[in-house]
Amino acid sequence: MQDLKDKVAVITGGGSGLGRELALCCAARGMKLLLGDVDEAGIQETLRLVEERAPGTESTTMRLDVSRLEQVQAFAELCKTRFGTAHLLFNNAGVSVNGPIWENTQADWDWVLGVNLYGVVWGIKTFTPMMLEQGEGHIVNVASAAGWLNGPSAGIYNVSKCSVVAMSETLALDLRDAGSEKIGVSVLCPAFFPTGIADSQRNRPADKADTIERNEIAEKRAQALKYAVEHGRIPASDVAEMTLKAVEDDQFYIFPHRKIKQLIAMRAAAADQEKDVFDSMNPQ
Repeated sequence: MQDLKDKVAVITGGGSGLGRELALCCAARGMKLLLGDVDEAGIQETLRLVEERAPGTESTTMRLDVSRLEQVQAFAELCKTRFGTAHLLFNNAGVSVNGPIWENTQADWDWVLGVNLYGVVWGIKTFTPMMLEQGEGHIVNVASAAGWLNGPSAGIYNVSKCSVVAMSETLALDLRDAGSEKIGVSVLCPAFFPTGIADSQRNRPADKADTIERNEIAEKRAQALKYAVEHGRIPASDVAEMTLKAVEDDQFYIFPHRKIKQLIAMRAAAADQEKDVFDSMNPQ
């Protein structure tokens, strides 16, 4: 999808981090915006920045819990009512929780998979038919390097992001089977870069608050994650711009951090040897 001017961009998790930067990139290209997030104050700040940098951008927002199908359906109805359709969907909302996988609670699983997995499922289910009807569109699913490289103390997050990669590949193949060549799909797989993902507990709902008690190892891993995110060398604004350019080039796989592909190749070599688990934190 090369000409994005006056097209409609739908962004989940638009209240901070990558979602905010995607909104700014889309606005800079003359797109109209529909933003969803559970963080209503964050969405308003995104709108303020959009108006500051791209005055006059047509924008609509909704408080959105992507884990709930009925809310995503209402989000799509708002899109139709306000703009008539959607052209570019970013399934971006994401959260994380740390700890040994056997210690994670049911609430941990429900919360992370609800946002990271079902948020993408419901986005695809709800917006793809709209794009099929109009005969054009592009869907960007935000996965992670964790969709390919499974580090310790992030089991639920890893599961969710591996699933996003699988869904994206399947979606692209299903659209090909349907003869819908004008609907593009991309899967974004960044490594660490500065966002609020390490502090996603701030938006955790009260009914899913039950989580593990951090032991010394879990605390060490959590602090290492926070450090890696905060000190990522590629800013969120650059990741967003790379993503928009990939959409314009109809690119499926998006790896902003080039080293990740080297690690994936090393993981494949470890699988070929069938001997030991590949540790992306300490690759041999």
